[in-house]
Amino acid sequence: MASPLLLAATAASAQGFGLDQVLPPGNGSVSGRMVQLVALMTVLSIAPGLLVMVTSFTRFVVALSFLRSGLGLQSAPANIVLISLSLFMTFYVMGPTFDRAWQDGVRPLTENKITEEEAFAKVTAPFRDFMLAHVRPKDLDTFAEIAAANTLRAPDGGRTDLRILIPAFMISELRRGFEIGFLIALPFLVIDMVVAVLVMSMGMMMMPPTAISLPFKILFFILIDGWNILISGILKSYF
Repeated sequence: MASPLLLAATAASAQGFGLDQVLPPGNGSVSGRMVQLVALMTVLSIAPGLLVMVTSFTRFVVALSFLRSGLGLQSAPANIVLISLSLFMTFYVMGPTFDRAWQDGVRPLTENKITEEEAFAKVTAPFRDFMLAHVRPKDLDTFAEIAAANTLRAPDGGRTDLRILIPAFMISELRRGFEIGFLIALPFLVIDMVVAVLVMSMGMMMMPPTAISLPFKILFFILIDGWNILISGILKSYF
């Protein structure tokens, strides 16, 4: 009489196991579907980087970093706070873009109404329009010249290739972020200079001016309702 373990092993081997059970469904060959699976895992692993490259996240995080530096604070607000606030504002600005990408590309793909190639074109189209609306023409022309734009054209209408548009958009966002950072740091610099002159005139050579100016900068930022002015100003720069 066969043992229960032997019977279980025989039943399991009879069921069989194939790659089709773990690969995503599709009409292509097994090797082609494996490539699709690897590509999908790669995209998911670099999703945070894609969020930085093609959205408004860069401008927000740069401006908030300048605010913390201007105040003279090293760890307040914490990095997780600045990043979370930047992410929330990014979702606020990019909401229509995300909705359009979902409705036009992701949902039809999950419902097997369009192919992967069509879904990629429809998903990237809203982000392409957003970046084109906010990129500086000078930056776009610079990368077009460097990359020989006449050979980097999308196959569906000759639009600017993403390999040109994305770095040009990031440079434009960094420039605007630094412009905002300059406007943020300027009043704090004035406070530091005034406090330094007063400390020197009083003969307090050993007293660091930043130790005295820090409370005044925080008080100044609170009195002018700085958070409201800063956040609303950055958000309105996209509308």
